[in-house]
Amino acid sequence: MKTKLLHDGENKTFALVFDQGDEALSGLTEFARQKKLGASHFTGIGGFQKVVLGYFELSKKDYKRIPMNEQVEVLSLIGDIALEEGEPKIHVHVVVGTSTGAAHGGHLLEAQVRPTLEVIVTESPRHLHREFDPASGLALLRL
Repeated sequence: MKTKLLHDGENKTFALVFDQGDEALSGLTEFARQKKLGASHFTGIGGFQKVVLGYFELSKKDYKRIPMNEQVEVLSLIGDIALEEGEPKIHVHVVVGTSTGAAHGGHLLEAQVRPTLEVIVTESPRHLHREFDPASGLALLRL
């Protein structure tokens, strides 16, 4: 993955370009850790050679894993970064398109990039925090 600082004002903006074979979620998490990001949002486009989507089943308080072992286009990737117990926590949703034009979406659990993934990250000067919510089983933003 290559990165570039695009704007260094009160709200920093970064471009991230993932290479073929990179794991998107772990790469984004490591970038957030290195840059000490704690209140960011991001968008992206590109492609995956395989991806695992997640659908959160509230009754089970866990994600149903939906693997897609085929080349797909990333039609929309959107998410945020907040702190959970002092560490960056990535929350990202994605819509991918297949060769038939079908769209599939959900929470991004795993993704192997092919041929590229382009992500724009914007950081705000204040941090957001996530706390575990026992009722839902999720780490939710607390303002």
